[in-house]
Amino acid sequence: MEGLPEYLARKKNYINDHLIQYIYEYTDEGRLREAMLYSVQAGGKRLRPILLLATAEAYGENEIKAMAAACALEMIHTYSLIHDDLPAMDDDDVRRGQMTSHRKFDEATAILAGDALLTLSFQVIAEEENLTSEERIFLVKELSSASGGRGMVAGQMLDMQSEDKQVSLHALETIHKNKTGRLLNFAVSAGAYIGNASQEERKELVNMGEALGLIFQIQDDILDVTGDAEVMGKPVGSDEGNFKSTYPKLLGLDGAMEQKNNYVQQAQQSLIAAGAEGTMLSKLIDYLSKRDH
Repeated sequence: MEGLPEYLARKKNYINDHLIQYIYEYTDEGRLREAMLYSVQAGGKRLRPILLLATAEAYGENEIKAMAAACALEMIHTYSLIHDDLPAMDDDDVRRGQMTSHRKFDEATAILAGDALLTLSFQVIAEEENLTSEERIFLVKELSSASGGRGMVAGQMLDMQSEDKQVSLHALETIHKNKTGRLLNFAVSAGAYIGNASQEERKELVNMGEALGLIFQIQDDILDVTGDAEVMGKPVGSDEGNFKSTYPKLLGLDGAMEQKNNYVQQAQQSLIAAGAEGTMLSKLIDYLSKRDH
């Protein structure tokens, strides 16, 4: 089997090519396009779309049929980062080692670039000729659910409301099951659907995706305490500065690491139950739990 570093690099390049192609194809206004490309080309790891492609491949489907959904997912993620960085939200100056969108351009342009990426995500799925009408409807429905008022946006709201407060482990999990987990969950559920996994397999993969979201967030929280700003491409300690509720703050650093390892076990067990043991997904679980940026 192809090694994980080679797999990640190959998929990232392929996704990047398609993202740029979509933006040029569907966007005419020069400054808006420039701002969209600026954030999309800022060097993201593309973990969410790669996870979607890897899941589809685990069940025998090729990347061509899954690419529109994968790129749509990355567009949603990128829009959320643009808006998260705004002065009204986290007020960050650096993202992925470069100026945030509103610093590079201005607040209004950053907001509109985020809006354009959000809406484009649904258009590229709706117009994907390699998908059936039923598949398009399913993917648009699931992505909008994962992104909106019962998904990522709800998690962002809960996260803001928990600032400068002591929250329980259950409350923290609820925040991040929505804020981070729902898009990761979409990645595996959409990939499994495109790959024609069974209902039982998809149910287990949803459990895996939920655990992955918590793994991802705990590692983010740990890196905000222990990470290297040069490697991460953004300042460390911003969660503390913004009075965010985090796993290390609630459980201590050792406790956060132990909790992360519990979720890794859950994710691997669900993957085995879904019949996808030994695929690239198993390596991705391990990678997500140990990443350094």
